[in-house]
Amino acid sequence: MLLPAKASMLARRPSGPLCVICGKPQDHAFRPFCSRRCADVDLSRWLNGRYAIPARDTDEGDGDDSRSTDSEVD
Repeated sequence: MLLPAKASMLARRPSGPLCVICGKPQDHAFRPFCSRRCADVDLSRWLNGRYAIPARDTDEGDGDDSRSTDSEVD
């Protein structure tokens, strides 16, 4: 059984997409965010390094040993 407060929260839940930062309904002008503030929060997280895209080091090699400089030398 839902409490009255929970039932009213579920009834007001928007059917469209929600802001990825705060969960409020998205504004088309700031999509996927609801406001300029949430867009700026996201940008700040990227600039401060909170978000990161994983990458492999190029020093480890890619496993391709077919290139050999010994056979090219005359």
